Amino acid sequence: MKFLIDAQLPSSLAEFLRRRGVDSIHTLDLPKSNKTSDAEICAIAKDENCIVVTKDSDFIESYLLTATPSKILIVNTGNIKNSKLLQLFEIALDEILTSLKESNYVEIMEDKIVVH
Repeated sequence: MKFLIDAQLPSSLAEFLRRRGVDSIHTLDLPKSNKTSDAEICAIAKDENCIVVTKDSDFIESYLLTATPSKILIVNTGNIKNSKLLQLFEIALDEILTSLKESNYVEIMEDKIVVH
């Protein structure tokens, strides 16, 4: 399982995930960095079999209309501090990974995980 973290989320999330043994890259790691378009992110996710982790609702629409990207993890927490975001992932990582094995569209909120 490999995550591609979108630009609206901190690169520290990719670092955190790597420290937990989860293969992860951030858009900052890509050639166009945070200027990588959504279409390019979807293409990279397809080519490298990545789950796109994003706050961007455009990816939800794309997934629902065209199944692109093929797997998404939506972070639906509103604006929270990066430390709080990392804490949420620390608490929920096992559940997130399990949910993504069962579903192609998972959403993490401050108080729950929704498997669509």
